[in-house]
This record gives sequence, C-alpha cells and structure tokens, in this order.
Amino acid sequence: MENILGLIKLRIKRGTNLKPCDSDSSDPYVLVTLEETKLKTRHEKDSLNPEWNEELTLYIKDVNIPIHLTVCDKDTFTKDDKMGEADIDLKPYLLCVKVGLSELPEGHVVKRIEPNDSNCLAEESKIIWTNGKVIQYMTLKLRNVNTGELHVEIKWLDVPESKGLSGVPL
Repeated sequence: MENILGLIKLRIKRGTNLKPCDSDSSDPYVLVTLEETKLKTRHEKDSLNPEWNEELTLYIKDVNIPIHLTVCDKDTFTKDDKMGEADIDLKPYLLCVKVGLSELPEGHVVKRIEPNDSNCLAEESKIIWTNGKVIQYMTLKLRNVNTGELHVEIKWLDVPESKGLSGVPL
C-alpha cells in the first residue's frame, strides 16, 4: 500500500433519536466515506435508536481529509433516504497519537475537545489513553436533520511498512 500513514479503526456504536423515514420508524445504516473508500454497517430494522457496534477499518493517506458519515434509511423499492450526516476531523486526535504517549496511567484523559461550529460534536469528546492505545470517544450531531446523533470511537493503528505520522505536519 503506497502512501499509507496508518489505519483508523472506526467503531460505530449506536444511533440515538434518529429521524423516522417510514411512518414512525426507519431501517438505518451508516455509510462511511474517506477519499475513494466507502464502507457501510448493516441496517437495523425498525429502529430510531439502532445498536450497530460495528468496527470498520480505514486507510489514512491524508490527515486533512475528514471521515464522512451518512446515516441512511434502507428502502426496498425506492432510493434509500438520507437521515443526516456528520464528519470526523482526524487532526485533533492524530496530534495526540503523534506525541507518542506510553507512560500514562490507564484511563488518563489526554485531551478534551469541545463542540463548536467547525465540528459535528454534540458534547465534549475525550481522547483517552487505554490499553496502550489512544482512543477518542465522540457523540456526533447529525447535520441536515432536526434530530439524531451517532456514538462512535476511533483508534489509530500503525502500518509496519509505512512512515507513520512522524513526518506529517498536522
């Protein structure tokens, strides 16, 4: 794999208060897009609060490109409906990974990121040192809808033959 900086393990945990598209419910799934890569979760039938708990792996080539998430309602005979979208900005997280943390106590909060106009955070996001890894937990407010949130986490994995983040300006 050429020009790969590393991998992101994206765990899509659940959705809450999603928009109903089929009278009073929906059959939601999440479409994940990063550059040319497109992945998706399974759809959950008749749920506005689905529990996916699925882990997807994405190759990171450019730290400046956000991970784009689109929640959709699965339809059988018509085009799937969009139920909102959100972006994950990798830069704050990767700054913490790049530092090379190794002697922190288990559960140490490395950084807190507050919601603002430039991110999709619904509440404060914590980047935590746990089990020898830096993990960011996020609740993302869906855009272009009145209601809905996604609960996700990201974890960085180095690729042995890559140069990693050491030479990447963030």
